[in-house]
Amino acid sequence: MLTLTDDFLKDFFIKSENIVIVGASNKKERASNGIARFLLKKGYECFLVNPKENMVLGKKTYKTLADIPVRPDIVDVFRKSEATPSIVEEAIKKEAKLIWLQEEVYSEKAKMLAEKAHIPIVMNKCLYKEFMRLGLYAI
Repeated sequence: MLTLTDDFLKDFFIKSENIVIVGASNKKERASNGIARFLLKKGYECFLVNPKENMVLGKKTYKTLADIPVRPDIVDVFRKSEATPSIVEEAIKKEAKLIWLQEEVYSEKAKMLAEKAHIPIVMNKCLYKEFMRLGLYAI
């Protein structure tokens, strides 16, 4: 199992170009909306997944992670814990480089699937808070 050190995460954030946000929302009060806005402002190419929306933040949405046209650097998941194993399976098929489960999202099965596929996984942490904690707000 790969230990995700602060240096690893910093380097990963700096080198990443695209981030898939599973559970993107048009609702401004949702964390997925705020984090998507933040990542877009930081220059990341964001691919937004929401089967119920055609557009979020003025960007086309995709019905599933499988529909994304690129290999994801980061798959950031804003869904309930019980939904994450199938999302991780899709991320594995897309050959994602890192899977991120937001705060209060945790699944041993998702973790096992990611680790078996040798894909680093972060669980129960806010990507935005980690970005700030690591001092990356200036990039």
